[in-house]
Amino acid sequence: MFSDEEALGRFAEARGEGDREWTYRRVVGARLLDEVVPAVGFPCGVAWNAAGPDGMTFPPLRGIVPDAAALDGEVAA
Repeated sequence: MFSDEEALGRFAEARGEGDREWTYRRVVGARLLDEVVPAVGFPCGVAWNAAGPDGMTFPPLRGIVPDAAALDGEVAA
């Protein structure tokens, strides 16, 4: 997950893939955590601005992602 297209560009460059086309799509953070993460089908967190100085990680834990998508949450039936 990237805060803007420039952050995505830094990530692409850091991977040595700055010459290929990358699709950038805007998604509100709450929607990403509440809908997209659970749709993956297994516990996963989110990396924010992975190649930047302000990079962060949001682990797949209750209070960050929905309980059904959290490692320490309830398993969805």
